[in-house]
Amino acid sequence: MPDLLHFYISPSHNYFGHHGLPPGDAPMEEVGTVQCVAGRGIRQDRFFDFKKDYNGQITFFSQEVYEDLCKTLRIYGKPASVFRRNVITTGVDLAAWFDAEFELQGVRFRGRGECKPCYWMDRAFGPGAERALQGRGGLRAAILTDGVLRTGPVP
Repeated sequence: MPDLLHFYISPSHNYFGHHGLPPGDAPMEEVGTVQCVAGRGIRQDRFFDFKKDYNGQITFFSQEVYEDLCKTLRIYGKPASVFRRNVITTGVDLAAWFDAEFELQGVRFRGRGECKPCYWMDRAFGPGAERALQGRGGLRAAILTDGVLRTGPVP
């Protein structure tokens, strides 16, 4: 059964828009719930009202990919939050949602494609992370209906 394991929000960007500059220092804050607002994003997150029809109103990342990356690169002790995705899932094939509508805990989403890893991943997680995440960097999605997501099983 799929689960929503962790939720993360951040008030500002560390990497987005920082090309050629040092990364920012805005922490990812773990929260127990996220308030999804249709067409706008997650309240209190840096991408809330970022721009109209933005593809990454909410982002998802797989716990299984995170664990495989830790094992493959032999890097332990760094949390999944370093990837700056909003929702950490388990038991879900995120690639199946890349161009599909889906529902989680009563909230509807539209998958808009992969969260493609960038060169910052090597700095955030460790050398080789960008390459190891090719094709499995997570999912960007649009929020179609308002609602609240909570950690726990997805019925």
